[in-house]
Amino acid sequence: MARVIELPKLSPTMEEGTLVRWAKNEGDAVNVDDLLAEVETDKATMEFRSFDKGTLLAKLIAEGAVAKLGQPVAIFGTPGEDVSALLAQLSGAAVPRRPTPALPPSPIATQAPEAPPAPAAPATPTSAPTQAPKSVEGGPARPAERGEVGVAGVILAPSTPRVRRIARELDVSLVGVTGTGAHGRVTEADLPVHTPQPAAQHAASDALSLAVRPGDVVKAPSPMRKVIARRLVEAKQTVPHFYLEADLDVEALAALREQINDGAAPDDKVSFNDLLVRASALALRAVPEANASWIDGQIVVYDRVDVSIAVAIEDGLVTPVIRGADRLSVRGIARTARDLIARARARKLKPEEMQAGTFSVSNLGMFQVDRFAAVINPPESMILAVGATRDVPVVKGGAIVPGKRCAVTLSCDHRVVDGALGARVLQSLRKLVERPLDVLA
Repeated sequence: MARVIELPKLSPTMEEGTLVRWAKNEGDAVNVDDLLAEVETDKATMEFRSFDKGTLLAKLIAEGAVAKLGQPVAIFGTPGEDVSALLAQLSGAAVPRRPTPALPPSPIATQAPEAPPAPAAPATPTSAPTQAPKSVEGGPARPAERGEVGVAGVILAPSTPRVRRIARELDVSLVGVTGTGAHGRVTEADLPVHTPQPAAQHAASDALSLAVRPGDVVKAPSPMRKVIARRLVEAKQTVPHFYLEADLDVEALAALREQINDGAAPDDKVSFNDLLVRASALALRAVPEANASWIDGQIVVYDRVDVSIAVAIEDGLVTPVIRGADRLSVRGIARTARDLIARARARKLKPEEMQAGTFSVSNLGMFQVDRFAAVINPPESMILAVGATRDVPVVKGGAIVPGKRCAVTLSCDHRVVDGALGARVLQSLRKLVERPLDVLA
């Protein structure tokens, strides 16, 4: 029996996904755990493996299309099975038993007017349909919305509920639209640009029209960028940030790095960031009450030190986690970070590798950024923003001598970390950086 396959949740924060590639063709046999498709989520390109088995009878979305969680994406069944009725049900296409009478276009009318309308000119008598068309959601369908019957009985092209919803929001008609999807279905890309728009969209549309000038490019954000936008707005609105700054003397740390890397194989070399991750982990171990989060009105104090590192990739930012950073050697941190960064840039990280950190380090020193303040990555309560290492004149023993400094900013969640507690973390970090042999202990 034919059955609908829906898009599953492939990552914890996923709300929609872009189908990058179908791994199976229509007519192919599919077994449980077979790779059905690759889907780009907000964090990475994930494998969509089948939870069912059968023959792939129909693909409901094309490669490159965006689908919401739970949206039908395929139909499984037995070889040669007729799925036209199921396709019609999914698209909302329904042919009435008798033609409907010609009606004047009324794309925004949703109910009968309160007062009786003025008498209309005589029209050719027709009988009412035996049964009013029904939408797949169960209620009476508005012709221009549901994709069933257009004005004067015109049958609209098949489309998914999502496409019909978008058409309704954009106040566009599906009459006469040629679908480019499978079996002639209308996709989002087929919808014509049309105004006017619903009142709820007027303000945004007006702002966009005022901002855009000839030559400007307007593009839809990627799934990752949408999630970044949502999470950062939530972080700034719900997490009370405060910031502690310090200018660290990193001359000894830089010298230690040169000694470690002298003659080392490429895979055994460590970066300045690796040393800071290790120092941060040890600072949290020295001030364990700061290694905590505010979750559902409770303070959770962790017995682990898992440091997230910010990695810039195309279209956004991910934060893979170095587990047990306080227990790893500097070279162990370097190897782990190198692997995570490479797979992050290839979009091959697993969701669990980007979750449940207890502290974050974000380093923009390689871009010659002197100092900056980072946004906390909830539910973590702190993030260390690291600037560039600078050659500066410093005073030592009453004399001006060359020195190396690095500005860091510790962003703290005031619900968990008070000023004095955050200062203790930064104080511990300073001691470790300025006496770097302790970092290797």
